[in-house]
Amino acid sequence: MNDIDAVLFDLDGTLCRHTGDADAAYRAAFERIDAELFGEPADLWAALDGPPDPDDRVGYLGAGLARVAAQRGRGDVDPVELAEALVEQLDEIEVELLPGASAALDAATARGPTGVVTNGPRDRQERKVRALGLDDRVDAVVYAGDLPRRKPHVGPFREGLRALGVSAERALYVGDSLAYDVAGAHNAGIRVAWIRGGAAGGTEEDDGGPDGGSGDYRPDHVLDGIGDLAGLLEET
Repeated sequence: MNDIDAVLFDLDGTLCRHTGDADAAYRAAFERIDAELFGEPADLWAALDGPPDPDDRVGYLGAGLARVAAQRGRGDVDPVELAEALVEQLDEIEVELLPGASAALDAATARGPTGVVTNGPRDRQERKVRALGLDDRVDAVVYAGDLPRRKPHVGPFREGLRALGVSAERALYVGDSLAYDVAGAHNAGIRVAWIRGGAAGGTEEDDGGPDGGSGDYRPDHVLDGIGDLAGLLEET
């Protein structure tokens, strides 16, 4: 890929995964409000509608919890109160780079400037970036949660290109979501390497959850894991 001068990465599920115990946090939230447990974290992640609202995290999680409660006939629980308790339990700093992510970053850095485009706001995602040491490894981070529009809108991708000083035709975007990463990058004119299946481990910061098949989307490259990126960049 000699025509690639810069690489932009998604964050959650692409470069990193959460290592905190989501199940323990979920159960602790119920205990905090003295309510009987219903559902599991996976049920909540599946019930969330699109990417998180950076201005109303409690409302975003509360809507998902309301759906899970309705499915189980638990109208006795206040979903907003439960969401407030859950937010207090979640620890976004408990993250680690996915296997192969460090090698992928090294390969991308060897090619040119690198950046991250994440849908979350700075006040949450910057802690992850620092905990992972990415602030010293990439040239720019775009926090789409603080922009007028988040992925899959083209704004965050164009901001990433601007920050790296590269044209869309000379950039590659790497992400694990078809609906947010592939669709958004293509709309911005950027080639995309899609990581099949995703690996975020389930958090409300994911871009709508992992995708199992490409369907109507047409990523330019399909990777089985982030570790495959180095080989892709070496292809001529």
